[in-house]
Amino acid sequence: MTTQHFERQIELPVSAAAAFAWHERPGALERLIPPWENVRIVRATGGLQDGAQVELVARLGPLRVRWRAEHYGYDPPLVFRDSQRSGPFARWEHTHRFTPLAAQTCRLTDHVEYKLHGHWWGQMLGGGIVHNQLEQMFAYRQQTTAADLAAHARYAERIPMQVLVSGSTGLVGSALCPLLTTGGHQVTKLVRGEPKPGEAHWDIQAREIDAEALSAADAVVHLAGESIAAGRWNTAKKARILNSRVEGTRLLCEALAKLTRPPQVLVCASAIGYYGSRGDEWLDESSAPGDGFLADVCRQWENATRPASDAGIRVVNARFGVILSPRGGALAQMLFPFKTGGGGVISSGKQFWSWISLDDVVGAIHHALLNENLHGPVNVVAPNPVTNTEFTKTLGKVLRRPTIFPLPAFVARLVLGEMANELLLASQRVRPRKLTETNYEFRHPELETALRAMLGRR
Repeated sequence: MTTQHFERQIELPVSAAAAFAWHERPGALERLIPPWENVRIVRATGGLQDGAQVELVARLGPLRVRWRAEHYGYDPPLVFRDSQRSGPFARWEHTHRFTPLAAQTCRLTDHVEYKLHGHWWGQMLGGGIVHNQLEQMFAYRQQTTAADLAAHARYAERIPMQVLVSGSTGLVGSALCPLLTTGGHQVTKLVRGEPKPGEAHWDIQAREIDAEALSAADAVVHLAGESIAAGRWNTAKKARILNSRVEGTRLLCEALAKLTRPPQVLVCASAIGYYGSRGDEWLDESSAPGDGFLADVCRQWENATRPASDAGIRVVNARFGVILSPRGGALAQMLFPFKTGGGGVISSGKQFWSWISLDDVVGAIHHALLNENLHGPVNVVAPNPVTNTEFTKTLGKVLRRPTIFPLPAFVARLVLGEMANELLLASQRVRPRKLTETNYEFRHPELETALRAMLGRR
């Protein structure tokens, strides 16, 4: 079979040296894996230099495909290459080229030469599919690279920080840590088990925490907490949801307050559940708290950060909206029924869902860490909330599937109990006023473009 060529270019808002350095830092490969791809990094050694290797495992339904690539042609800050040593292609050679355009502008060119297995029939059956997949993948990779570099460039004058992160293996934490490390920051992960290099231990039940790791931190991001969507709510589950947030936050903040050298900033997770269900009322950070279990959890959760703020630490309570990613959370659970044509409006469909893409969640946290004008509650939501009906129609449009199977409120309550009232049926129309006032640049302000970007649908 003849060799096929694919090429895509993008202009980046930094110098070639800065763009090349971004690719060399830990976390770059994680940032470049599209969220719709079920890919895991098994091993990565040697950075981008000649002979460095990367091994990936991709799941295609029940199948596992291993891909091993080796870097060569290392010529910083202009070019590096990788070649498949084993994997799904008969041949794969990828050139990453950085062309200086101005002092703070360069062009990134991704050029791929590849062969499919088989002869003419391999190209006939798979050529168009592969080209389309490459177009979607590299569009995502290049747009993410450009957006990440722009975010880091806005704070280029700041000295890189040592950041302590709890909940680092969760949906948000696993995306945040690579964003921070590609910006030159050092990350230490706060974990409950036996710590590995780059980790520190804590135990909420035993009220133990690694004080040495805390004292080394310039900033702390606290994301840990019992999942609210996994398992039906009962008395024990609700107690775990509340205690994991309040007691964990209190332990952390009391320990931070005792330090001789406390961190400059703490970003602590919270949620727009703080506002309760408020119909079509516009809500911002100055709005009063609402009623319900989650509103009570959020009030206590945010109050538990008071020891840190009283000690002079700048505290940001990040009130997350509905976080969208095919890797987890609400969207991941919705994809199968929607892809099979079983999606539909929930209840009346009039309830507002204040959503935000995962990339904007971690972008907003990064912004909060570095922007000293942010403190107190900050709504981490996109600027354009939609009703459940609008969300349903938009997701169906992106997936090209009908959305004709409604979920009545009584069925939702029958299946999920109290959780249905607070997660599916509650209406929260929330503005990101503080993010907007501090000039945060949303990557995905509109729902349709957000869904297309994260699902690889053009």
